[in-house]
Amino acid sequence: MRHPILISLCIAGVAALSACQKASDAEVDRAIKDVNVIDESNLNDVMLTVADPDEAVAYFQRTADANPDRIDVKRGLAKSLVRAKKPSEAALVWKSVIDSREGTNEDRVALADALIRANEWKKAEAELNMIPPTHETYERYRLEAMVADANKKWKKADSFYETAFGLTTQPSGVLNNWGYSKLTRGDFGGAEKLFAEALTYDSSNFTTKNNLVLARAAQRQYDMPIVPMTQSERAELLYTAALTAIKQGDVTIGKGLLEDAVETSPRYFEQAARALETINASVVKG
Repeated sequence: MRHPILISLCIAGVAALSACQKASDAEVDRAIKDVNVIDESNLNDVMLTVADPDEAVAYFQRTADANPDRIDVKRGLAKSLVRAKKPSEAALVWKSVIDSREGTNEDRVALADALIRANEWKKAEAELNMIPPTHETYERYRLEAMVADANKKWKKADSFYETAFGLTTQPSGVLNNWGYSKLTRGDFGGAEKLFAEALTYDSSNFTTKNNLVLARAAQRQYDMPIVPMTQSERAELLYTAALTAIKQGDVTIGKGLLEDAVETSPRYFEQAARALETINASVVKG
């Protein structure tokens, strides 16, 4: 008579053990899935920063093909395409992100950025115009300033540059762009001040140093600015000042700057040497 009871207990025990096993398996699966997500997130970060741009594109393309509904992967693909200097393709991917239910204003800003890189200025402007004024970010106003520059709307450009400057803790890039905007307008003094300020935030940026020399040379200030520079950079900057001087008719000064550039350069400075030979030859012929 006790056998049915014993059998029932055994069955219950087996069922409970089976349930525990299933619960344990589910927990293991969840744990593995969580680890995979963490690993993938780390890999995505690596692909978007230090990996070879073309390898990053291939990785995100494979992942996107396998997971067509994952917007985060599409964002990674678009960003990697920009890094790989394929902005037109990046714009198409950003457009698909925006057209999804998960698209954001930040994604639209990224689309505008890709369009500008692809030289599609009107399309970029149209995308920026669709972003509400409440979306106030550095990247948004940086692009607004660039579009205003392209349209030669200088007051709007200045306003956007100033707003962008106030929204970032690393303003060297936007100050350099703002300075270049002033340079193209012929406001050489204003450009010089902005380039000099940009270098206080990042003294290693050679492009900004070169722009500063251009702005000063345009005002016939051919001496080198007091900023940190290597010997090679000094030679390049002297060459920039020399060419500007020659274009402005200050040929004698330009020749002297070229001689300084050749002497200063730690390696043979072919461009400066060739320019100097050309000037010397023209003087002899003259």
